Amino acid sequence: MPLTRRQMLAVAPAALAATALFRPFVSRALAQQDDESLYFDGTTQDGGYVYRRTNMARIDPVWRKQLVNYVHNEQPGTIVVDTKAHFLYVAFENNTALRYGVGVGKEGFKWYGRAEVDRKAVWPGWTPPPEMLARRPELPRHMNGGPDNPLGPRAMYLYRDGHDLDYRLHGTVEPWSIGSDVSSGCIRLLPEHVIDLFQRTPVGTKVLVLEHLT
Repeated sequence: MPLTRRQMLAVAPAALAATALFRPFVSRALAQQDDESLYFDGTTQDGGYVYRRTNMARIDPVWRKQLVNYVHNEQPGTIVVDTKAHFLYVAFENNTALRYGVGVGKEGFKWYGRAEVDRKAVWPGWTPPPEMLARRPELPRHMNGGPDNPLGPRAMYLYRDGHDLDYRLHGTVEPWSIGSDVSSGCIRLLPEHVIDLFQRTPVGTKVLVLEHLT
């Protein structure tokens, strides 16, 4: 039944109020989308996939790949992860290292100790472990590799004494998360960085995640 002019006039203020109330949420969501889009700069191809290239101008220089002085007692080629500082180092000779910014485990998901890279994958699939599915039942049971996969273009699988730790060194589709505590224990890098690290990391590479008392 059509509304009369009087009914329309009565409804209009409520509709306008609802629109005004909803507008800030829409504006914030659109602003967030716009802000996230600034972290990408076109696309590039790799392994038969097209993925979004990171806009390095949006990445804080401290998180970019760089050669640094780093005092250590590890064999050259060892990967050292400092979860507190959000850095991953590839140890070189003469107390130098190649450093990458990383995203690390959230509070309650951080871990430490030694491991080694036992397996590597290009455009890996992702199967969330049962513990993660228990916390987030909306996640897929499996996701094939590709540009939308949260592991990104490369993954290195960490083992200890022959047992899979369920922790990975992998890429990300969220470049803004580098330098943050964001994961369930895995170490994430920018796509360009994880491709570079992958090339430097043969199976058998030793990994040390530093222990922090505070």
